[in-house]
Amino acid sequence: MDRYLVFGHPVRHSKSPFIHTLFARQTQQELEYGLAEPAVDEFAQALRTFFDQGGKGCNVTVPFKEQAFALVDRLSPRAKRAGAVNTIKLTNDGVLLGDNTDGAGLVADLKSHGVTLADSRILLLGAGGAARGALAPLLAELPSELVIANRTHTKAQQLAAEFHDLGPVTAQTYEQLAGPFDLVINSTSASLQGELPPLAPALIHTDIAIYDMMYGASDTAFISWAKQHGARQTMDGLGMLVEQAAEAFTVWRGIRPGTKQVLRELKRNLGVI
Repeated sequence: MDRYLVFGHPVRHSKSPFIHTLFARQTQQELEYGLAEPAVDEFAQALRTFFDQGGKGCNVTVPFKEQAFALVDRLSPRAKRAGAVNTIKLTNDGVLLGDNTDGAGLVADLKSHGVTLADSRILLLGAGGAARGALAPLLAELPSELVIANRTHTKAQQLAAEFHDLGPVTAQTYEQLAGPFDLVINSTSASLQGELPPLAPALIHTDIAIYDMMYGASDTAFISWAKQHGARQTMDGLGMLVEQAAEAFTVWRGIRPGTKQVLRELKRNLGVI
């Protein structure tokens, strides 16, 4: 039976085995999907061992995405742009192909919620790996402007300059931000600590769409804050998790699974519904 894994540290909390098991059942694919939690300095050896022993593909999560980028034989265009790899496939000719499905997962989830990206003004909070992975897919949707805001402004400037060839992307300090924005995406991990980006409440209005890449059994701190200031459409990153997994499954198996039922099952599993 074909074997797949998710590598991370820590990774025991991962929902990827649950998601991919449902995808396999839905598409009648025979595979098994497990977890691997090597020490940070043992990832390269663990990855090689997995494929040497017949592994077909894997997902890679924190903190190994940059290491995976350097270890694969070939990179997809979107992995090159993201500077990180979250999906690896062993091709038929024995090549380890590195891909990045995070940004595609984000865009797919936004569209599933009816969010219009074309000609929209988007604010992206954060300038780390999650933001980097999202930029090319977001700019491919032809927004009127994409503004990056980050606590360390120079990082936002560097990121904007790197992606400027793909579309109208600029960097601003939090103090410079002026609305209206159609969509705000929080790519920072602040919500994991119950913290908030330093965003002015005046930027929130009733018609804005709010997206937090983090998720939990209840509203994240950022979503709760946005609701308190009048946002009516708020979304967390659970759908992105499922959509990026579906993209990875498609890379591996050549068949795209449906995501709506899997997302419902995942919410039920988390106690969200």
